[in-house]
Order: sequence, then C-alpha cells, then structure tokens
Amino acid sequence: MEKVYQIFVSSTFADLVEERQKVSNTLAKAGFIPSGMELFPATDGRQLEFIKRTIDRCDYYVIVIGGLYGSLADSNVSYTEKEYDYALERGIPVLAFLHKEPNKIEVGKTDQDLEQKARLEAFRARLN
Repeated sequence: MEKVYQIFVSSTFADLVEERQKVSNTLAKAGFIPSGMELFPATDGRQLEFIKRTIDRCDYYVIVIGGLYGSLADSNVSYTEKEYDYALERGIPVLAFLHKEPNKIEVGKTDQDLEQKARLEAFRARLN
C-alpha cells in the first residue's frame, strides 16, 4: 500500500485564510492530507500541546508568512514561530512560503506595532 503523507500547514490565521485554503486544497488535490490549526486556534499552552501532537503525526511542515507576526505565546514568541521551532526540533522537513513584497500587503493585514514588525522581520530572516 502506498503511503499518504500528512502535511501541517502553519501561518497566522485571520490574515491568511484564503492562502491557507489554497495551500490545503493544492495538497489535497496532490494526494496529501493537509492538517492545520483551523480546528484548534492557538490560544493558550494547552492548545499548543495539542498542536505539537498533531505536528508529531505529520510528515512535512509548510509555513506561510504574510505581514503579521501573530499572537504571542510565552517569551514574546508567536505561536506560529513556536510551531516552526517544534517542527525543526522534531526533524520534520519544512517548506516556507514568504510573501515576496511584504511592504505591499494591505494595512489591515500587517503589523503596525514596531516590536511586532521587528519580530516578524527576525522570523522571516530565519526562514530565508
């Protein structure tokens, strides 16, 4: 029997709903099982533990980065970056999609807070 790969799709949520849906649809059409946070929005540590268990069952990790850094967990690190770090820690292959021109993203979908912008830029640099 042929193995079917499960792929965790990660991003900030509200600003990238359409993009996440397109990635998930493309993966499903290609015969993969997309998995992601749609069923369990990251709101606290318990949710992060559930997400980690889901990532553990995945074969690949895809991350989509737009103009928001995302909700902060502890240590001023976003849930999205914590998920990414966990996938790396577990040795799960990562594929990152970064918006080519983040300065052209509409204002409602970008960080306006200077600290959040700096966190996003540092995270983007890690993903390049």
